[in-house]
Amino acid sequence: MIYLDNAATTRPKPPGVAEAVAEAMNAYGNSGRGAHADALSAARAVYGVRQHLADWFGCLRADHVVFTPNSTAALNIAISGLLQPGDHVISTDWEHNSVLRPLYRLREQGMGLDFLPANSLGQLDYTRLEQLLRPNTKAVVCTHASNLTGDLADIGRVGTFAHNHGLLFILDASQTAGAFPIDMSAQRIDVVCFTGHKGLLGPQGTGGLCVGEGVDIRPWLVGGTGVQSFLETQPEEWPTRLEAGTLNSHGIAGLGAALDYLEARGPNTVRLHECGLARRFYEAVCKIPGVTVYGDFVQKERAPIVTLNIGQYDSALVSDELAERFGVATRPGAHCAPRLHRALGTTEQGAVRFSWSWANTEAETDAAAEAVRVLAAEA
Repeated sequence: MIYLDNAATTRPKPPGVAEAVAEAMNAYGNSGRGAHADALSAARAVYGVRQHLADWFGCLRADHVVFTPNSTAALNIAISGLLQPGDHVISTDWEHNSVLRPLYRLREQGMGLDFLPANSLGQLDYTRLEQLLRPNTKAVVCTHASNLTGDLADIGRVGTFAHNHGLLFILDASQTAGAFPIDMSAQRIDVVCFTGHKGLLGPQGTGGLCVGEGVDIRPWLVGGTGVQSFLETQPEEWPTRLEAGTLNSHGIAGLGAALDYLEARGPNTVRLHECGLARRFYEAVCKIPGVTVYGDFVQKERAPIVTLNIGQYDSALVSDELAERFGVATRPGAHCAPRLHRALGTTEQGAVRFSWSWANTEAETDAAAEAVRVLAAEA
């Protein structure tokens, strides 16, 4: 199998990740639920990964790194805990349903919502930001990279806009955390939401949010914390205020091992490798008759994603052919990005997404491009 579905989850994981999970399962107690040796081992390990992630994202306080099962939970915590009816929010047409659905739910409750539009090529018009601003605008919520096209948002521009107008800036880093540099302080980001199982190369079931100093997020989940058990409300202290229930310390241990691997290998090296393969594939398929590629490939920096269609064929049929005849794993369909599909005109057809990670090779990339050429010739 040539695995090119890394934007859904990276595979394989680096050496040491599975071993760290297994070791934790056999050795850890419950972090924050006791003072015996096994519980303390778990707590120390969890804190170590918090500190590593704080350093990774430029978060000033390790206790403001909050663990969640995935970026969907992190985005729900941030959006539901910072926004309310009467506020107004600016988002973009690039967003994943993990952003859209919490925002739509709040809109039904009376929150104002506008979207920075994407044109038929999928490009965002940043000049519209000022036009969308209202007196009650509270925040900008946007993705760092489109999970459909791989295009990178100009988060420096968005962060400056938000800062200049006193707005919160919530960033969905699901497709970029791990490979692309993110510095909350330098880029004026108030909340970074991330998942552990994609670019960070960790296990599924890990993720979280990094929260800037002074950003007051109301608890989304409430429940067991292991401390202040007689309080009728969730404790106010970080990170307990946003972490109800037992943490996935086994998965967090694996995430820590993945971070160590990325640190040793060099995140820039990983990014250049992945993006180089994606560019190689794009250059091989972009001129094949009948193939339509989506996204802005004039961008020098973009996520390692190439999304395409062959003629008018349904994307699911093309993806099935790639898997069954050529052993190439891809992701077809709508990719939970309905607004961008509407902008691209692909709501009925969907699109086939190819995505790369650290373990992919030039030979695999060339074989996938050849499979697209063969299918296009047969169309």
